Amino acid sequence: MDSPAVSQGKAPVSLFILTHNEEANIAACLESVGWAGEVFVLDSDSNDRTVEIARRLGAQVHSHAFEGYWKQRNWGLDHLPFTDPWVLVLDADERIPPALAHEIKSVVSHGSLAAAGYYIDRRFFFLGKCLKHGSLSPNWILRLFKRHAGRFEERPFNEHVILEGPAGYLKNPLHHVDLRPISTWVAKHNLYADLQAEEYLGDRDRRFPVSLQPSLSGSPVQKKRWLRLRLWNRLPLLLRPFLYFLLNYVFKGGFLDGGPGFIYHVLWSFWFPFLVDVKILERKAARKRNSPPAINPPGR
Repeated sequence: MDSPAVSQGKAPVSLFILTHNEEANIAACLESVGWAGEVFVLDSDSNDRTVEIARRLGAQVHSHAFEGYWKQRNWGLDHLPFTDPWVLVLDADERIPPALAHEIKSVVSHGSLAAAGYYIDRRFFFLGKCLKHGSLSPNWILRLFKRHAGRFEERPFNEHVILEGPAGYLKNPLHHVDLRPISTWVAKHNLYADLQAEEYLGDRDRRFPVSLQPSLSGSPVQKKRWLRLRLWNRLPLLLRPFLYFLLNYVFKGGFLDGGPGFIYHVLWSFWFPFLVDVKILERKAARKRNSPPAINPPGR
């Protein structure tokens, strides 16, 4: 049985959030983590009320020019004045429900010291509905870890925490609820498509350090990396978005989430991967245009 201090007091956890123009989301996110020992917001040149709202709700706000997701997160882990032994990394459009908050407080206060970090299942809400099918659940991500045991790998997109030590799994999910308009979602995923196109080409050129070993028998993120490198990246461009939509919406039951599920999968399972593939082809064509002409050796 947890003590009243664990159930009602602050937990030895430092919350860490990246922001850029998140005034629609930041208040709900911060209000869901009032139990955290300290809250840090690392902002990148927001020109809305994000910083004002975060400070009003008690967050320590720092600024740093955005250089990429993994660089930004690692800069924060290295330079922000964390004092708690645990770090919980969130996006501004994510929330910690009471059941998960209680579980986190219990784990970091009384849990096994053998675990250096914990995976959390992320549930997606879209147009007011929790999407439970079509590869969206479970969605395991490592977001809670001992401060000196985790760093983000050097990748432009799909970056994961590299953990020194064993990981556990929490039972209760966090919620992803973006309150911004769909136009913001489209603009954000247009940026993500650029990053994923660069990641695809970087993987082909072997430009990234091998910090997370792909493995079908490993952790959830190792399995995702195996599927991406060994299967997804080998499928024909422009065909794979159709296959991905068919897999998620039909075979994995995305249609069971009704109208919101259909809209989300058209956007996320088809439109977004299709845009990525077009940007990959665009970059390949640019490489060919800019490559020097082949030099044929003189005949003998």
